[in-house]
Amino acid sequence: MDRIAILVPCYNEAQTIEKVVTDWETVLPEAVVYVYDNNSSDDTAAIARAAGAVVRSEPQQGKGNVVRSMFQDIDAECYIMVDGDDTYPADAGPAMAAEVLDNKIDMVIGDRLSSTYFTENKRPFHGFGNSLVRFSINNMFHSDVRDVMTGLRAMSYRFAKSFPVVSQGFEIETEMTIHAIDKNMALKNQIIEYRDRPEGSESKLNTVSDGLKVLRTILRLYVDYKPFQFFGIIAFILAALAVGFFIPVFRDYLHTGLVERFPTLIVCGFSAISGIISLFTGLILSTLKNRERREFEFRLQSIAQWKTAK
Repeated sequence: MDRIAILVPCYNEAQTIEKVVTDWETVLPEAVVYVYDNNSSDDTAAIARAAGAVVRSEPQQGKGNVVRSMFQDIDAECYIMVDGDDTYPADAGPAMAAEVLDNKIDMVIGDRLSSTYFTENKRPFHGFGNSLVRFSINNMFHSDVRDVMTGLRAMSYRFAKSFPVVSQGFEIETEMTIHAIDKNMALKNQIIEYRDRPEGSESKLNTVSDGLKVLRTILRLYVDYKPFQFFGIIAFILAALAVGFFIPVFRDYLHTGLVERFPTLIVCGFSAISGIISLFTGLILSTLKNRERREFEFRLQSIAQWKTAK
């Protein structure tokens, strides 16, 4: 088992990968730098290997697929995942590793948004998207994560080995963050410096399409992790509609003794029934979620035993 593993997912980063590898080798000489090449069409893999990194390949396209392979293949007491675009200085690495190794933090989140991100980033919609995602997650999951989409974070062995990777693309950071929040893992925000990509280096992130994937991921995970809240909101809306439809029908009945709006009454009945179904759906899924939570705690105990054995 490595003590510290530097994980660098890469796709066409030939311009910057050498500097990223050498910077991290300098600040953490005891660490092993792993570069996972994700079907690059340039010399990313060869340059990383010449710089001293352990180079592996992931044929399935997408950052989520790369992260899955990294966590499955590598055993380390501390994992530091960083993008290969040289936007994250390596200086923060030792302090982040110390939080995991010495203070038993499960995930140290490199917080760009509290430092230089909004001045360095040249794509304004990226800043808006980051703020929107942070606001959504902190309100939905009652957390205090300051940078959800950061590409620099340090993680513990038990986080890496217990995290079920579902996302295939850039929404993986959102999934990792929500998993850590939901499973009550120890999180810490650490302010880091951020610098824009060097001239000639292009971002692989599409603001609109990848942004929509991230928001869809948040909604999916909200349904998975907070089913009673989600279906409870739907039940409340349907109940309010049922009451709204019923009031005029009942008022007419009090005045005339007749039910003159049968279509409205039928819609009222369907809304009420749908609301009840939604409420009980949330209750059932919440019970299953609580059972899964207990099983997860047992898995953590098994992971701790595996780590000790290794």
